[in-house]
Amino acid sequence: MMIKAPYLLYLGSTADPMAIKTSRGIAMFRPEDAIGEFVREGGALSLGLPQMGFAEAAAAGARTLILGIANAGGTLSDELIDDCEAALDANLDIASGLHSRLRDEPRLVAAAKRNGRRLFDVRDVGSDLRVGNGLPRAGRRMLTVGTDCSVGKMVTTLHLERAMRARGIAADFRATGQTGILIAGSGVPLDAVIADFISGAIEQLSPAREDGGWDLIEGQGSLFHPSFAGVSTGLLHGAQPDAIVICHDPTRPHMRGLPHYPLPSLADTIEANLRVGRLTNPDVIAVGIALNTSSLEREEALALCRRTAEETGLPATDPVAFGVEEIIDRMEECFGESLQSNLRSA
Repeated sequence: MMIKAPYLLYLGSTADPMAIKTSRGIAMFRPEDAIGEFVREGGALSLGLPQMGFAEAAAAGARTLILGIANAGGTLSDELIDDCEAALDANLDIASGLHSRLRDEPRLVAAAKRNGRRLFDVRDVGSDLRVGNGLPRAGRRMLTVGTDCSVGKMVTTLHLERAMRARGIAADFRATGQTGILIAGSGVPLDAVIADFISGAIEQLSPAREDGGWDLIEGQGSLFHPSFAGVSTGLLHGAQPDAIVICHDPTRPHMRGLPHYPLPSLADTIEANLRVGRLTNPDVIAVGIALNTSSLEREEALALCRRTAEETGLPATDPVAFGVEEIIDRMEECFGESLQSNLRSA
């Protein structure tokens, strides 16, 4: 998409920490490109970056304002439109992963034209999508799945990519959401794909590979979330994962946005994802649990990881706090020949 860095990350006035996960993800995994953050007066959240106005950011070298927020329905509110127009007038491009398209807002199109700036809609889907066929294909694939939405699937996948590459293992992150696409520079915005093409889109995103390497596919939604289980199902079928890693926030009281739906157990989550995944890969296995323990004290978090490992028989860790080496160790145990061939060829 040729989105130009450095970036100014938009936080606006949101007070929901989960609503700024796109900005947070970019700040975490592309810190060299995050020049600052824009927070409206009275805004309660910060990523610890320098807070800048649009003109100030442009003067400091920023090229693009990233609308790194998510709201219900992914809409462009009046507040967002006002801020985007001001950013365009300050000579910044705009990149958005919201469902509402920048190009469909006349004020923004006019502002981009008069300032010679560009609008990037990250959730645009290509026109060459195919219906999935479920045929076996070469290569190894890992998919992160979750007990709920927004429990760390992207973060876990990116940490696995970094750690596997550090070991000399060929591994590539495959983005399926707006944040991942902005970090990786490519991918498929799966929640914008017509339902018939979801599995086929993932087959195209992660085609056969003959180098013995791994595609690490970013998960979306949850099989247990009534709003998004359809996307999760198609993703499992298209990914044909050899391995799944289950992501979980142990402090969450209910499914995100649905207080009348409790979170499933880890055991039920593992069983359900393996059952659905076996349609296109009968040999899929679970290789680890990724816990988000950010709200727990270190000793409490370590104890939870140990307890979870004992209960599930799988390595359990917080990828951010404690790394993912135990999960890669388990992958090596289960797929040792594949991993060792990668090491020899590195």
